[in-house]
Amino acid sequence: MIDLRKLRENEDYRNGIVLKGVDEKTLDEVLDLEASCRALQSEVEQLRSEQNLASKDIGRASPEEREEKISIAAKIKAELQKVEVKYGEASDALNEIAITIPNPADPRCPTGGEDDYEVIEVLGDQSEPPPMDHAEYGEYMGWVEKEKAAENMGSRFAYLTGEAVLIEFALVQYVLSKLMKYGFTPVVPPVLVREQMMLDSGFFPTDRQQVYELAEDDLFLVGTSEVALAGLHRGDLLDAENLPIRFGGFSSCFRREAGTYGKDTSGIFRVHQFDKVEMFSFCDPLKSWEELENLRRIEQEILNELELPYRVILVASGDLGAPAAMKYDCEVWLPSEGQYRELTSCSNYLDYSARRMMTRVRGEESNPLVHTLNGTACAIGRTLVFLMEHFQQADGSFKVPKVLQPFCGLDVITPPN
Repeated sequence: MIDLRKLRENEDYRNGIVLKGVDEKTLDEVLDLEASCRALQSEVEQLRSEQNLASKDIGRASPEEREEKISIAAKIKAELQKVEVKYGEASDALNEIAITIPNPADPRCPTGGEDDYEVIEVLGDQSEPPPMDHAEYGEYMGWVEKEKAAENMGSRFAYLTGEAVLIEFALVQYVLSKLMKYGFTPVVPPVLVREQMMLDSGFFPTDRQQVYELAEDDLFLVGTSEVALAGLHRGDLLDAENLPIRFGGFSSCFRREAGTYGKDTSGIFRVHQFDKVEMFSFCDPLKSWEELENLRRIEQEILNELELPYRVILVASGDLGAPAAMKYDCEVWLPSEGQYRELTSCSNYLDYSARRMMTRVRGEESNPLVHTLNGTACAIGRTLVFLMEHFQQADGSFKVPKVLQPFCGLDVITPPN
């Protein structure tokens, strides 16, 4: 959730929200509601103070004064109850609109939308299309079965079979072992969470249309393990010397892919269910920008070791998700399409979700909110897509990337007869 005091007092903070597409009138409405809440809260506190004094006066009153004192106390109580109702209604109205306001974009973000990113770095060469694109190659090798999946589950599902499964788990082992070297604790979190956790992690209400809901159980399937990982320190007061606290979560993820009709329907690039290794960090608020660069460096190290050509972009303000103040995307070259496609990203949420979760760090004079960050260490299915195009050989075989060979015991996979 946004910092209402900063919204009221800091013009740059307000401008960062506007750059994400929020109307000025909406922000004025928030500030008007916030002012009303502060005024009503002050009135409640004043009436409670008067009520306490009136109660004491009753105890000190003589018998002939007692009835009058009781009458005065009753009037104060009645007025207090009315103001408390107004304050409750105003607070609910403020929370209802404030929770929809996104985290301000950092001033370093380019202004604009999806196509207004800034290219930070380009590594590797843009290769020519292979004999088969990833969809054709997955079918050719017997690694991806979509017909039965469509028959049994519907569109955007697939069975992953054969050696592709071994490569998937090699990716998982390779990435988790790397994260452990950088101080991440491996976690296999639940993939079902309550609505409050979706709110506290910053995904609701804006991304609700992308999430599968189990309405009868008040549970939701996560689109990233980040949601459950954030809950590991929900409501906690953390010791500064223990920060950053880093988790590497492996889980299946689920997304409805609402609004993507007709996009990426072949192969396994965009599916409803996929596996992912996610990085999550609870960080000292003074060091979160340094931590963002650490996450980006790890993502690039993985791509370098997988020998995939890619570029790093700084995402424009209007293309940021609600919780992110700044975000890097690592986009890998997809030869069959002749373009870069997103594979991993990392974001700094600052104190946006920590404010909802009330996760703080113990300080000498105060207990400030921590900063939370996240980054994709490996989106398994999409990584397989890129590997199938970059490592297929002229004779149809597949050369397993060197860094994965120790984890799967394979080097060259020949096509089935």
